[in-house]
Amino acid sequence: MLLSVPCTLMRGGTSKGPFFLAKDLPADPEARNALLLAAMGSPHVRQIDGIGGGDTLTSKVVIVSPSNRPGVDIDYLFAQVSVETASVDTSPNCGNMLAGVGPFAIENGLVTASAPVTTLRIYNVNTDKVVESIVQTPAGRVTYEGDARIDGVPGSGAPIQLNFLNAAGAKTGRLFPTGQPIDVVDGIEVSLVDFATPLIFVPAEALGKSCTETKAELDGDAMLKIRLESIRLQMAEKAGLGDVSGKVLPKIALVASPSGRGSIASRYFTPWSCHSAYAVTGALCLSASCLLPGTVPARLARLRPDDPCLVTVEQPAGFTDIRLQIDANSSPGAPSIRAAGLIRTARKLFAGHVRVPQAAGAE
Repeated sequence: MLLSVPCTLMRGGTSKGPFFLAKDLPADPEARNALLLAAMGSPHVRQIDGIGGGDTLTSKVVIVSPSNRPGVDIDYLFAQVSVETASVDTSPNCGNMLAGVGPFAIENGLVTASAPVTTLRIYNVNTDKVVESIVQTPAGRVTYEGDARIDGVPGSGAPIQLNFLNAAGAKTGRLFPTGQPIDVVDGIEVSLVDFATPLIFVPAEALGKSCTETKAELDGDAMLKIRLESIRLQMAEKAGLGDVSGKVLPKIALVASPSGRGSIASRYFTPWSCHSAYAVTGALCLSASCLLPGTVPARLARLRPDDPCLVTVEQPAGFTDIRLQIDANSSPGAPSIRAAGLIRTARKLFAGHVRVPQAAGAE
């Protein structure tokens, strides 16, 4: 006998995975994770016996529930399901999958739509932060059709505006988890910044790179990945995060001055392979860092003199634009970033039931 669990498969930004209502999953985290592993087909390199896509970007899960928090509509829990090991990680966030939360909540009756747009306030359980999502709902119904395009996704869709509010210290409680904007590891000056997610920035030139390389080129460089992992582990210890050798946070990225129309070039790692585009939370962190004096990205960035709060990231799939909002009372030498926003698209791929062995769904 197979257990039948309601779910909706959605693309959110440049990622994809099943969306569940929390009430349809086991309340116990261990039982819930066992069900998610069975649903996705992990552990298996192709996730052949589940609905996972055999890649970190397509082995993601979203769990949604109504919120009891004042001024908040929805609670959102993100889970990264490992492809090759029997592990489920709820420590990171995923801004791309977040793009699908608003449409999913509206279509499942958790939020009443208005017209022509519906604004939701979403509490991210992973980071204890609130994100504002503005969804296109003409005539009071979600639409996925529109002219917005994002690099890394074919075609176009309805724009979904995501505004990350007060994102500094999202995971560690500190904008600079080590207490300073620059640290030296293995003879290289690096920066660890926690804005939307903790991310270590390494100057690409110090490792013989330029941030014009393809994902395949970087993934094929075994020595580069060894050096990046060494830096990541040491910086985590400096930040008081302990041994993160089996954890995905903090992430790590190479940065360089832009080669095209962007503000900064970067290659983001997940953390053991290069992202085919750039994670939303990573792009938010990088963009904020470009405005923070003394950091590695700030040294390399070329901001627009007429619009320094619009940061364009050059990444493997093209460009990502981030709009930053600076607190009017902050000083120019130490800007306080009140919010960071960007446009994503999402699409519902199917709605139905995923079937898993009864034992996987036992509470």
